[in-house]
Amino acid sequence: MDVRLAATGPVAEQLVRDGEAAVRARLGSRIFGTEEEELESVIIHSLTERKQTLALAESCTGGCIANRLTNVPGASAALLAGFVAYSNEAKQAFLGVRAATLQAHGAVSEAVAREMAEGARQQTVATYALSVTGIAGPSGGTPEKPVGTVFIGLAGPFATAIEHNFNPYDRETFKEVTAQQALDLLRRTALLKNL
Repeated sequence: MDVRLAATGPVAEQLVRDGEAAVRARLGSRIFGTEEEELESVIIHSLTERKQTLALAESCTGGCIANRLTNVPGASAALLAGFVAYSNEAKQAFLGVRAATLQAHGAVSEAVAREMAEGARQQTVATYALSVTGIAGPSGGTPEKPVGTVFIGLAGPFATAIEHNFNPYDRETFKEVTAQQALDLLRRTALLKNL
């Protein structure tokens, strides 16, 4: 969401300053940038300043997160690797997801998101690793896991964090929204708290 403030008249500057203060007080840490700043730029700059690194393990987003991050000049200082592990076999071979986990919980699950993130971090020795696994649709959903279900994992020097979201959109929108949620999970969970 973008918030734009505008005013006219002799006290316009003060009105905008007061409006900005009110918005910042209300939204707090939900604000990630100003002007035309994109979330991916905030992530890359923050990681680079801290000399921290990131790896990605994407399934349902198909490389969307990596694409956004690599659009930022200087991304190579922070982004070590991105795995697009779409099949269960790839999740096992490249990320160390256990067959037993896939069998017990299915590819779209908290357990698999956890193992994907932890596997990517272990493979690359990155400070953090993000994972995403979900059902982009239009088919593939079940009553327990409808189309739009997604699990996002974040592994780091702390215990692995998992977020379960529901994004019932068309495939392209699903991928963009999920990528935004994953990047924001990293920002909120690790970067804001300086972990």
